[in-house]
Amino acid sequence: MVKNIELVIPKLEEYSYEEKLEKDPNTMSYNAGYNVTYSGYHYDTGCIDFTVDKWKNVYDKRIKENRYFAYIKDIDINKYVGYANYQYDKEQNIYECGILIEYKYRGKGYSKDALKLLIREAYNNGIEYLYDTFEKDRENALKLFLDVGFEIYKEETWKKFNKDVSGIIVRIKTDNIIK
Repeated sequence: MVKNIELVIPKLEEYSYEEKLEKDPNTMSYNAGYNVTYSGYHYDTGCIDFTVDKWKNVYDKRIKENRYFAYIKDIDINKYVGYANYQYDKEQNIYECGILIEYKYRGKGYSKDALKLLIREAYNNGIEYLYDTFEKDRENALKLFLDVGFEIYKEETWKKFNKDVSGIIVRIKTDNIIK
């Protein structure tokens, strides 16, 4: 199912939508249980505190560090349905990407088209590969990435709720989306 969507870089005052997504336990449940150290992370729900006092700093950091962050907008209903992003990981020397669809819009076909638009954006900005990491048992995520043209790059194990979980790293050569 093809959606009539676009990626929209939000204005600072529109960051309320990101705040809404990141405080919703249903939307953020995939993110729960990791031993991470960033401020505002809720281990039990995966939610992240993204209050208005943090917006300007994050907005400026995204511009300064050339991170790409955009809302996914359904043009037909004139609403945001999630967000897409990529950023450079200096430690691993890779560009990591992500798609987050608001819980109530999941299963409606937004992810695939948004991911294609994100890959095209990365390609247009000279990024050769995009990567993502997630648990192997997230079958819908794996199917999405493979359907778009990602390949399984590496398998790893990490901790979630203090238990070992099998994970995968997928990647795509961004010019694949153009072919």
